[in-house]
Amino acid sequence: MFVCQTCCRADPPRGFYRPCRWRAAISFFLLVLVALALSACQRQPQFLSQDAYIWQRQWTPAVTRAMHDSSSFVTQWRVLAAELDAGGRWNMAAPDWPALQTAVRPMVLVVRINGQLKDFPQTQVLQQIVRLRAQWQAAGVTLAGIEIDHDCATARLPAYAAFLHALRQQMESKEVLSITALPTWLTSLALDALLAAADEAVLQVHAVMNPRQGLFDPKRASGWVQEFAQRTRHPWRVALPTYSTRVTWNARGMVTAIESEQATLATSDMAQELMAQPQVMADFAAQLERDAPAGLAGIVWFRLPTEDDVRAWSASTWRAVLTRQALRPDLQVQARAAAAGLHDIILSNNGNADATLPLAVRLDQACPLADGINGYVLASDANGNYFKRAQDGLLRTGRQRTIGWIRCPDNSTAPALHVEH
Repeated sequence: MFVCQTCCRADPPRGFYRPCRWRAAISFFLLVLVALALSACQRQPQFLSQDAYIWQRQWTPAVTRAMHDSSSFVTQWRVLAAELDAGGRWNMAAPDWPALQTAVRPMVLVVRINGQLKDFPQTQVLQQIVRLRAQWQAAGVTLAGIEIDHDCATARLPAYAAFLHALRQQMESKEVLSITALPTWLTSLALDALLAAADEAVLQVHAVMNPRQGLFDPKRASGWVQEFAQRTRHPWRVALPTYSTRVTWNARGMVTAIESEQATLATSDMAQELMAQPQVMADFAAQLERDAPAGLAGIVWFRLPTEDDVRAWSASTWRAVLTRQALRPDLQVQARAAAAGLHDIILSNNGNADATLPLAVRLDQACPLADGINGYVLASDANGNYFKRAQDGLLRTGRQRTIGWIRCPDNSTAPALHVEH
């Protein structure tokens, strides 16, 4: 800081002391402003790149359409090419080759290897990946890299690392070798060697807990993200969910079914719908951008929502979350006359984002007869009858759902209804 030596000497001439103090104060004030400005700049969110998994084995026109419509805000596509199941059988995907050939975003070929595989046939897997890579290149698809999704046990990480070293030798130097990583691996010393064998990693923080704990926990995910940043020296990404899944248990507490892409209207005390709430995911993505850990290069969303995927977000919600728009669901309930005294109770969402189904819809107490459907059941308490949500879910933007019917003696007025969230 510059201070006038003449005016700050021990015995300054009359008239110099006050200007000196003002100059010093102004200089100090300017330095404070600069420091505040620099601090504000440092706190500016870092906009992370956003990739998306295309996980459908059979490509429908809806998949191709969703891919085309999302190309303006997706950075890179990670496309499932094949899966080696727990029985050692290969299941090949059937992509839309013209869509891959004309895609304007880089393409990563993904191979899933089931973690329950008894023996890992390294030579066979390497040969299959080399064949897949050649097939995709022959089809005119330019590959940016290969990703291996292998959720093996922690004890198998050294063997997995050896496999990655062998695979790396089969790839071109410009191609990126990526792997998915699990939070359970964070306790293993072998993780460092595994991460060093790949060019980048994608930390999966969804569907990695006991299903009874939900699909995604932002607090736990934040802890895993911070811990993972300390373990890798390569660029890495975070995989976040865009879907829901229904898990069913038997009386012994064992998982008997997992439904990810098919709708079910069954209500059971032994079933639970696990959901990726759009607002929760948008908030978590914003948090990552405000306080990006070291090396974090982006987000990978699982999976690309399509119009015929009933357990994924709507296209409107998907776009709003990825482009950081404010989410504004607009849930309304109405009674629609169906016959004399009979009304269908309908939920509708006219907002720009999918809405969480309400916990309950209170019914007009002047209407004694009613019943719930499509995930709602009739219940009653001291305040009267209501439709109770028996199955969690989202109502897509622009959609409606009939949740029951009600019969009223008075046909002249619509029954009063009240939504409880």
